[in-house]
Amino acid sequence: MRKNDQYQNQQAGIYFHIPFCVKKCPYCDFYSTTNLALQKAFLKALMREMRMLCDFSFLFDTIYIGGGTPSVLLAEDIGKIIETIRQVFKISADVEITMEVNPGAVDQERFAGYKSAGVNRINIGAQSFQETNLAFLGRIHSEKDINPAVKWARKAGFDNMGLDLIYGIPGQTRQSWLLDLQKAVDLKPEHLSCYMLTYEPGTPMDKDRQEAGFCPLSDNLVGDMFELTVEFLSANNYVQYEISNFALIKSDKRADKRVNMSRHNRKYWLSAPYIGFGPAAHSFVEPVRYWNTRSVTKYIKDVNGGRLSIEGKEVLSREQQMIEAISLGLRMTDGIKTDVFDKKFDVSFKKIFATTIAYLEEDGLISVAENRCSLTRKGMLFADSITSMLI
Repeated sequence: MRKNDQYQNQQAGIYFHIPFCVKKCPYCDFYSTTNLALQKAFLKALMREMRMLCDFSFLFDTIYIGGGTPSVLLAEDIGKIIETIRQVFKISADVEITMEVNPGAVDQERFAGYKSAGVNRINIGAQSFQETNLAFLGRIHSEKDINPAVKWARKAGFDNMGLDLIYGIPGQTRQSWLLDLQKAVDLKPEHLSCYMLTYEPGTPMDKDRQEAGFCPLSDNLVGDMFELTVEFLSANNYVQYEISNFALIKSDKRADKRVNMSRHNRKYWLSAPYIGFGPAAHSFVEPVRYWNTRSVTKYIKDVNGGRLSIEGKEVLSREQQMIEAISLGLRMTDGIKTDVFDKKFDVSFKKIFATTIAYLEEDGLISVAENRCSLTRKGMLFADSITSMLI
């Protein structure tokens, strides 16, 4: 297929959705299946989907292998995916290739295999270091699996590693959350993601909450945990660059502070282009967003039949693009670059929202500099509400 020169050498990301899980976590809203017998057919379809989209001429500088639980795949399977990427697309020499792993679905041999396959950034879904929390979250791993996973990753040569944690779990206290943070920091990961537990509609956990009537933590306690997270990680040399994400600052003061940030995830917040492969994967090339079917069997059938398995598509209006620029931009600690916003949309951000900005500034929820508008730490607790006021 002839290359589309419209995007020649424009940087973009690739996302792979590996839809398989040994067990579905009750809080997770991402599409997954426990039918591991479909792996071979899925991988065949995935390779074919990549070749069907070979006309994109982007320079891909980030690749993210998520799920699901990508670490249920063998290293040789991950190797085939990365090999096919390099055959089909133009890949940057300094590409960031991230893979999510579950501590309960890996061993030393797999980490070594993933590294040899080309993965250079690993993200470990620890979630908690306490058994009661892991049981509530329905995780397949135990606290005892986390440290060995980190050790194996380091031994395999991974010098760019992230850990995921969750707070706001029923029964969790300020002190127990602090203990999780301390244990995570002791492992010295280059990146930490600390997510507030949310009860997504339709998930088993949300159903249990409604039927069993267990009580979520109070907003005040969860807010206190957020404040604790920012303060504790800052004191341990982690810089917050997005509401839930923190990067370890290099000891070399000359180093770029962005060096340990997730380059791929930053694309989402900056509305940069990315192409998704696999069932339920989303793609975005402004102003167009499209997404694949949330069924691995239909995905396999469609792709094997020579059709892209696209379930939906939307073309964002100018107003919708502005809304996304605001909602995503405010998630980052850098905030919205108002001069860039003004040039892109041919408006004055500060004039349009002058009254609202003044109100939010007075309440200490937002900070406005010469060419920047960002949430304060207090404002981050009300990010969704503040965004709705601005759109």
